Amino acid sequence: MKTRTSISISKTLLAEVEALAKKQRLSRSQIFATAVEEYLRRLENQHLLEALNAAYAKGPSGDEAQLLQAAQRAQRQVTERW
Repeated sequence: MKTRTSISISKTLLAEVEALAKKQRLSRSQIFATAVEEYLRRLENQHLLEALNAAYAKGPSGDEAQLLQAAQRAQRQVTERW
């Protein structure tokens, strides 16, 4: 379901959108909708990245640290055999 809305933008930006819409053979509404969708995706990705960075900033838990050390030892043993 589509809904009409009204926005205020600069004349310069509107001219750019109109030129792009003409070049791409899209409506101005399609240009704005696509831009908003992209903006929302970028925000979501940014929030996910921040959450991942926060999780990894804490460092490994005790169990994870032990597994990491065991994996590093195993890797050293394998590479020493070569």
